[in-house]
Amino acid sequence: MSKPINTCVLGVGLAGLTFHVPFILALPQIFTLHSVLERNPQTAGGKVHDRFGVSAKIHRTLEQVLQDSEIELVIIGTPNQTHYDFAKAALEAGKHVLVDKPVTATVEQAKELGTLARLKGLVLYGFQNRRWDSDFLALKRVLALPETSPQSLGALVEFESHFDRYRKVLKGTWKDDPLPAAGQTYDLGSHLIDQALTLFGRPERLTAFIQNIRGIGSPEVDDCFTIHFHYSRGPARPYPFTAILRGHILSIRSSQLRYIVRGTQGTYVKYGVDIQEEQLKVIPSPGAVREDAYGKEPESIWGTLENIADDGVSVKSSIWPSEDAGQYIELFKNLGAAIRHKAELAVKWEEATAVIEMIELAHKSAREGVTVRVP
Repeated sequence: MSKPINTCVLGVGLAGLTFHVPFILALPQIFTLHSVLERNPQTAGGKVHDRFGVSAKIHRTLEQVLQDSEIELVIIGTPNQTHYDFAKAALEAGKHVLVDKPVTATVEQAKELGTLARLKGLVLYGFQNRRWDSDFLALKRVLALPETSPQSLGALVEFESHFDRYRKVLKGTWKDDPLPAAGQTYDLGSHLIDQALTLFGRPERLTAFIQNIRGIGSPEVDDCFTIHFHYSRGPARPYPFTAILRGHILSIRSSQLRYIVRGTQGTYVKYGVDIQEEQLKVIPSPGAVREDAYGKEPESIWGTLENIADDGVSVKSSIWPSEDAGQYIELFKNLGAAIRHKAELAVKWEEATAVIEMIELAHKSAREGVTVRVP
């Protein structure tokens, strides 16, 4: 059995305490929470001990982390503008890196990090955890149905994916500041873009509308985006196809729309978002991520299918259950296997880089008011 990977989590805010520390602690056979970067701990044990009752070494500076030879893996859950600098420094110090989304502010930065990791023989992993959302796993099952299935959507003609919310005021955090990789397109758009690229590949063209619709805070920090991925018809795609990715900050709904997928034989509609984040914010112990209730969506937010009947006129409705629980833990299992056993990365760095490339193209499209070609 391999020795657990000594891990340091940079940042003990929402990302660190919610999305990273619980899984490191829940997988003791793969990881050891060696340390955290917490610049100003308010208690002797810091935030990790306060939350989970676990003791880990507290480093107060990045330099201390880089100089700690016991650390093998660095997880970067700090503000977006630090991701590139911190990841580069960790790689140069000979440490594997898991970096939260958005992985960088620019595609050139992402490519540079990828090259550095290859030269060093290190694992560099983008935290695109929402590939393991329960609703995304359910969506993939719908799209995998053979066209002979009575619930098949047929040939796809349009896809909508939303992360909408209602918030009239600023959050009062670093996310409001006009810094590199700021705004909703980098924040929530990273997830929607990654899912679309995973399902459909690179589009041929892209049209985006990005703005600060509330008119509060810095005008450079967007709070609303709509991005269209355009795909032409071809041998594997009998109809032109558009993927619409949207995050609106002034959407009043309960539950919010998540997916609408239209095809020649049916439509799939899903409301409500994967419940893992809300569970992770309040779990009493990391072991909760292994319990049966973890990640399982309530039936009230399962998706629905409407399919054309055999007569070609009437419509049949059915429920499409989110049978598979959300599984963020699988990302960490894969990360550990990649570090210890050279397993193939489930999220390849080139894929994380492509997300940043699409975000840059989206900002160009919105800024210039044009549809841009995707190289």
